[in-house]
Amino acid sequence: MIKNTIFALLLMVSFSFTANAQRMAVVDVKTILESIQEYQQAQTELDELAARWRTEIAQEYDKIKGEYNRYQAEQVLLSDDARKQKEDDIMAMEKKVREMQKERFGPNGMLFEKRKELVQPIQDRVYAAIESYADDRGYDFIFDKSGSAGIIFSNPEYDKTNDVVDRIRKN
Repeated sequence: MIKNTIFALLLMVSFSFTANAQRMAVVDVKTILESIQEYQQAQTELDELAARWRTEIAQEYDKIKGEYNRYQAEQVLLSDDARKQKEDDIMAMEKKVREMQKERFGPNGMLFEKRKELVQPIQDRVYAAIESYADDRGYDFIFDKSGSAGIIFSNPEYDKTNDVVDRIRKN
């Protein structure tokens, strides 16, 4: 009789722990994205665009190098003013190419904007599908194992940010 009572108690305790357990899952967002044809096409377009821009920038740097080599060869024949003017011209050319590089590849550059235009809608679709899957299957948290994104879905019930803010304000 005591054995049955202890067994029943243990069974009830284990059920209460599993009932309150949070359900978690792991997905590989990179693999999901790579399985989408539209994403692959967007990546190819971005790669081609970046390669084309890198080539243009390399050609501009080659022009600058040619100008500098010409300047080096003619330097002894030029007056001080002409030398200074030539140096200023070469520096201006370099500055222009650096600005072009920043405009295209910088943090808010054209490549970033193009990536946002092409890839962001696909990523949004994937994250919406993950959230829907989590809701349908009752998951509280879903982690991305492919990158540094960490948690990509969490049940708002477990977000205790406001509780901590309230506690800080009370103290």
